[in-house]
Amino acid sequence: NAETFDGLYHVLNGVISITKGKTVDDLNIDSLIKRLQEHKFNEVIIATNPTIEGETTALYIAKVIAPYVESVTRLAYGLQMGGNLDYTDALTLSKAIEGRRKL
Repeated sequence: NAETFDGLYHVLNGVISITKGKTVDDLNIDSLIKRLQEHKFNEVIIATNPTIEGETTALYIAKVIAPYVESVTRLAYGLQMGGNLDYTDALTLSKAIEGRRKL
């Protein structure tokens, strides 16, 4: 539940997108690295949209911040609450299986 999240947020102001002319330099990544250098964080949770651009951005960020934080994680993908499996596409179902957790 996002309401119970007890941490800090960092807004990137977009994603890397070659088609839209958005590069790494257009995002707030330098300020994120500065925050990580100045303060000790155990984990950074990357929350970008599940698109090609979001994945590209998440992978890039994970690589550049790895030296500054113990753990870099990503929000899980998958089925929405109240959704119907009959209408789920194969990729969404695959991501839901990858992100499963023990009950």
